[in-house]
Amino acid sequence: MSGSAAFHGGLAAEAAAEAIYAEKGAVTLARRARTPAGEIDLIVALGEEIVFIEVKARRSHAAAAASLSRRQQGRILAAAEAWLAATGRPALTPIRFDLVTLDATGQPQVLENALGF
Repeated sequence: MSGSAAFHGGLAAEAAAEAIYAEKGAVTLARRARTPAGEIDLIVALGEEIVFIEVKARRSHAAAAASLSRRQQGRILAAAEAWLAATGRPALTPIRFDLVTLDATGQPQVLENALGF
């Protein structure tokens, strides 16, 4: 896949993930949030909880889930901490980290509390 195709595929995958959370009543707080520690694909408020979402598209859900390395998980945690600090969220704000995978057919799967923290 070329760089442009991968970029647009990533945008489409993130839009699909955002739609899933919108159906649950979530409010989008940020898309592709950039912090000094890295980028977070999607951040939503679901009730009182802030959900940090990593989106992965691969041939299968298993391949997408397997592509999320420990190093990436650490980067996502650091980026979430930076985002929370930059937005002035209280330290006790309930948060979680979800993984949304999309397979080759574009079928999404949500894995709540997916990161190994």
